[in-house]
Amino acid sequence: MAVGGPGTAPVDKDKTHAILEAIELSDESEDEFQYEELPEDQDLIEDEEETLDDINRLLAETKPAESSDGNEGTMAQVQQRPAVIDDFFRNFLMKNGMKRSLEVFQSEWYEMQQSGKFKDSEVQAVPDIYNRNQGLYEEVALLRGELEKARLIASKAKESWDSFRKERDFHRMHHRRVVQEKNRLIVDLKRLKRHYEQYEPTLTELRHKYEVAMKEKMLMRLERDRFLARVESLQKQLTQVQFESKEEPLGKSTTEAESSRRTKLRETPWPSEDRANPYVNANFEPARVATMKRPQAPFKGHLGTISRIAFHPKIPVVATASDDHTWKMWSMPEGSLVLSGEGHRDWVSGIAFHPRGSLVATTSGDFTAKIWDVTKEKCKHTLTDHSQAVWSCAFHDLGDFLVTSSMDQTAKAFDMQTMKCRQTLRGHVDSVNYVTFQPFSNNILTASGDKTVSLWDLRTGLCVQTFYGHANACNQAAFNLRGDTIASCDSDGIVKMWDVRVVAEFLQIDTGQHPANAAAFDRSGKVLAIASGDASIKTFNVDEKSFIVNLEGHDDSVQDVCFEPNNKYLLSASSDATFCMWQ
Repeated sequence: MAVGGPGTAPVDKDKTHAILEAIELSDESEDEFQYEELPEDQDLIEDEEETLDDINRLLAETKPAESSDGNEGTMAQVQQRPAVIDDFFRNFLMKNGMKRSLEVFQSEWYEMQQSGKFKDSEVQAVPDIYNRNQGLYEEVALLRGELEKARLIASKAKESWDSFRKERDFHRMHHRRVVQEKNRLIVDLKRLKRHYEQYEPTLTELRHKYEVAMKEKMLMRLERDRFLARVESLQKQLTQVQFESKEEPLGKSTTEAESSRRTKLRETPWPSEDRANPYVNANFEPARVATMKRPQAPFKGHLGTISRIAFHPKIPVVATASDDHTWKMWSMPEGSLVLSGEGHRDWVSGIAFHPRGSLVATTSGDFTAKIWDVTKEKCKHTLTDHSQAVWSCAFHDLGDFLVTSSMDQTAKAFDMQTMKCRQTLRGHVDSVNYVTFQPFSNNILTASGDKTVSLWDLRTGLCVQTFYGHANACNQAAFNLRGDTIASCDSDGIVKMWDVRVVAEFLQIDTGQHPANAAAFDRSGKVLAIASGDASIKTFNVDEKSFIVNLEGHDDSVQDVCFEPNNKYLLSASSDATFCMWQ
């Protein structure tokens, strides 16, 4: 078909169309290559959709928010241009795959547009009804998708609800079974309680009989020790009398011999200085305080603060002194009460056993010190030489002398034979809070409120050495078993270690802000236990100069601490009216 070139006039004037450009189309082709239709690539389509979604999301995020303060004119607004009619038809035909109709529509549309046959009103935007129908169609499709998702969520929720209902039924059944078991146990406990109440009187009677038997056993032991000591004393007297009878002239009368014997019995000679400490070169295993625990509840037997605790030298018995005006003896490790002493008119501050174990000395705030005969269960003698409260007491290792310390700034030494004061140690300018003997010697150690620790000679009553260094009142001082080391503690929580041989401090231990009330060495002298005001017992290794463990179990300040003579356990006394055993 031949068509005229550009610029040629139309052939037939009756035709209603104009020729813009004439081209020649031929179906003949030089190559006979067969073209195949390419399938649409789904990945590319998905990528295009994702890209379009990303662009829409970006436009939605970058769209400025509407101003709430009325300044709408200052911000740019983006308006969507309504679709024109030709675009609307094109989109419709492309959407439904009507490609041939699209080609015919486009050719006729452009011909009529170029010829000017369309009016402006006819080619404007698509009417609103079509846009609204199209929007509603898309909204219906979106809502159907959301409805399907809601159905899936509802099915999952129903499955979860069924599962929770099953679990609820299971737990409800289990709860009912537990309630039934609890009710059955309550019934059994009530039945056992009624059954136990039938045995309560019998148990009380047996407990009373046991305490009486233990008390009698303890008294028998003490009486046995007293008789052995008396036999030993009589043997010494007999030997001395026989020796003197050989030296006395035949003409001397029996009356003079008896009077001289009575005089010698009344006056106890001062202990000899030639005695040696048998433990100077001894090596003992240190107490294992790192593994010590409280095996049972604290022993409560007093109504007030327990200020001092002491071990019996021969049998497993401890004595406690309390602010409730009493002192008591307990069998260990059971903690059964053996003996209770009453007689002081004020708080009991100190207690000590005689080396033979038959006597107990106590000191009190009523200005007195009392000597108690344990076997006879009565007070043997009352010492009233001090003018103010008496803080502590200690026996000499031979048992012939007792020393006491008082608030009247003195310490006194009493003869146990005559019960008279043989020495008064004067030199401190404040209360003497504690007194003890150096092991197997005649030296007395005192700790005073004037911040000093002093060493005295029993025979002369003179001060041998004074240790300076504390910044507050010294509460207590103690020797180790060898007698070459002193541990002194003060109200600032400072514990100082002194070497007696060189008269110098070699270690200082800071226990904290609370006062250090007492300190005690174990049998080896390598472990030091400190009774602290923070309701704990702090233990230290003296050789390694290191902290070991902090024992906590009291409810109030710990007043005293001491090791069992064989390092089997540790005892502590507290202001909470209890004493604890750590084993």
